Amino acid sequence: MSIPSITGAILAGGQATRMGGTDKGLVTIDGTPLYLHVLTRLKPQVRDIIISANRNTEEYKKSGYQVFQDSIEGFKGPLAGILTILENSPTEWVLFAPCDTPLIPDTLAERLWNNRNNQLVAYADDGERAHPTLALMNTHLIAPLRNYLQGGDRKLMIFLSQQQATAVDFSDMPQAFKNINTLDECQNWNK
Repeated sequence: MSIPSITGAILAGGQATRMGGTDKGLVTIDGTPLYLHVLTRLKPQVRDIIISANRNTEEYKKSGYQVFQDSIEGFKGPLAGILTILENSPTEWVLFAPCDTPLIPDTLAERLWNNRNNQLVAYADDGERAHPTLALMNTHLIAPLRNYLQGGDRKLMIFLSQQQATAVDFSDMPQAFKNINTLDECQNWNK
């Protein structure tokens, strides 16, 4: 089954409260900002990349890719960034990855596409937990997602279950989903 043209999206719009408000995507590992590690892994899997960021947008634009701020105001969580990316995607399918998961699989797009069970959204599951921000989504989700957010809801897993999202098994590579949430984790990663 051939993969359609997909846009890659890096979610870097959060408040990073567990990092003391530091812009997580710009924290460096081995001298490179975290989001660029993700971008390097995404790039071979997609046609183009767009970035969701609500702060330091000029810094993210240095990557050479388009950067979008949430179209819904007030830090509504990852779903607001997902909505904005879907609204601005040049392709029907978008592969999402958070800026704090530098080891995402190089087969992420292919596995999500091939195992999505013809659903409009599929997300990664490492066998221990779901990773709903590592997902392949179709732009047909724009209207239901906008309605969901405008209704005051913000929980990503509830939205995905309402859309009959498919969980795709990545239990053969749980380390690929290791993420960085604190500055300590970032410093330990560098060691």
